[in-house]
Amino acid sequence: MRVSFPITDGYGLVLDIDLTTGEQALGLREPATSEPVQLGWVAPGHVFPAALHWHELELFAKVIALDDPTVPHPGLVVALLGPFAPVSGEDDESTVAAVREAAYRSLRRAVPPPEPSGPEQAPLPLFAAENWWPRQPEPSPQVLDEAAVAAYSAPATARLEVRTGKRFPHEGLTDLVRRAARRLAELPDEQLYDRVRPLARHIADTGDLGTVNALLGVLTEAGCDHPTVLDALSEPLVPIEACWMVETLAGAAPGTLLRRHV
Repeated sequence: MRVSFPITDGYGLVLDIDLTTGEQALGLREPATSEPVQLGWVAPGHVFPAALHWHELELFAKVIALDDPTVPHPGLVVALLGPFAPVSGEDDESTVAAVREAAYRSLRRAVPPPEPSGPEQAPLPLFAAENWWPRQPEPSPQVLDEAAVAAYSAPATARLEVRTGKRFPHEGLTDLVRRAARRLAELPDEQLYDRVRPLARHIADTGDLGTVNALLGVLTEAGCDHPTVLDALSEPLVPIEACWMVETLAGAAPGTLLRRHV
């Protein structure tokens, strides 16, 4: 199974998953290329390679969310690619864990309890064995329960260094980071958003998410109809989602507001 995440200017990340063996390979697709260049590979039960820095993964996830409202952040991008970005000494481990938890929780869906099934009346002794009657349906193992969310959310600290290898696409990844950072930095300068920068900056400086509704109102009155922007600031408020959007609109450094709420 191949999952492609276009990011910007023809760059993208590609995750290949072998559904038979469980092997995973993360690649970087560069402009005008048909196949991605491998960033890292892992087999089941082995340590994931540190193919990405955490701040790079978050940057890519935000840009993807801005261009594709069906992939909000934190969500699918962090959930699938997070293992390839283990925490380092430069990362706030509690913040990383909170973002990962929010990503996995965003994938949860309400699952109705299984309907009871069985014979309408007691079977004859000859036919009472389990193989004669369908068993009670069991919850799907693919549903994320609390234990699974907790296990997935814990950021891995073990690191398999692959970025020092000669074949690692350093130039391509560096160029992608630069372009993605520019894409994110340009958003608050757009005419539609520049008028809300002072209010967004105030929220980022004070850490008070209680005024996010006012920010949403100003954006709506200005004619903003961007689903990603509006959803991040709408009720029911997801603090981590609101924080990165306020930081972006304020032109603030990533984590300025988030660290106050984790």
